[in-house]
Amino acid sequence: MTPPILAAGLDSRSLVLEVPVLLRDGEALEEKASARDLIDDLARGGARLVMLGPLLPDLPLPEVIRRIRALPMTRHVSVLVLLPAGEPQELDEIVTVAGANAGLRRPLEPARLESWIAKLLAVPHRVQARVPVHGQVVGTPRTSNTGHFYGLSHNLSVHGMLIASPVRLAESPDLDLEFQLPDGTSRVRALGRVVREAAEVAWPYLGYGLEFLFVPPDSLAAIDALVSKVGSLSAVTPEGPAARIRATLRHRTWIYEILEPVRYSAGYLVEIRRGPREGWRPGLSGPFYVVEGKSPEVALRAARDFVSRQA
Repeated sequence: MTPPILAAGLDSRSLVLEVPVLLRDGEALEEKASARDLIDDLARGGARLVMLGPLLPDLPLPEVIRRIRALPMTRHVSVLVLLPAGEPQELDEIVTVAGANAGLRRPLEPARLESWIAKLLAVPHRVQARVPVHGQVVGTPRTSNTGHFYGLSHNLSVHGMLIASPVRLAESPDLDLEFQLPDGTSRVRALGRVVREAAEVAWPYLGYGLEFLFVPPDSLAAIDALVSKVGSLSAVTPEGPAARIRATLRHRTWIYEILEPVRYSAGYLVEIRRGPREGWRPGLSGPFYVVEGKSPEVALRAARDFVSRQA
């Protein structure tokens, strides 16, 4: 059986002496001789964390990380990079852009490393937990000069999110993202990559599934806290879209649907959908915006005010 932690490109014997937590279970850490051996073991499943160093005989460190993130059977494994003090400082950014969850410099602080190991071992267990989060996402494609775009989030996990985008992203797969969590105070930043087109997102938006390549520690902690409470949050996605329409408003060439308020941890959310007047049918409009309020009445009033400003 594959152990929960695999290591490559570093001296794991010295590592277990530096960090006593790795000695508590004799099968907790297994060292692989090369990057290819590591990826082969990962593809067979079982490991939840990879610890990488730069002493790899067959592939450069950033390339190993990119390959792990590129394969469907390995992309959800947590990657922790341990760099010697003498390595160039720019390597820290290179490995995070390549897809590492975190990078630490040696000599290691045992308490800090133990904290990261515990956190990253827990992440894959929650990868399937998706919290419905509806709100505005600011995205900046890294491979084009088109500037920012404003989309809508549909759901969120510790490893990615589903968004509705007003622009095509297939040719600009890597994105800098910024969005607000439902608690109203946590603004999250992440580097994401488009991994699929999501047909479940309705016109006039384009849907994309995004995988997080790097999330800063404070943003990761905020997402982790939200996902951990997923059981206490009500689902925002309706069972039947037409059944939850509270009001329908017409402004110029658009029809706006205001849905019933949905309770979440900090109050109430109201989703606003929009579709063209020509050919409009109830429940077929696409996502447009989400407002919130401390009560259902306040949230509905905010939704009507928002729609009135679009006229």
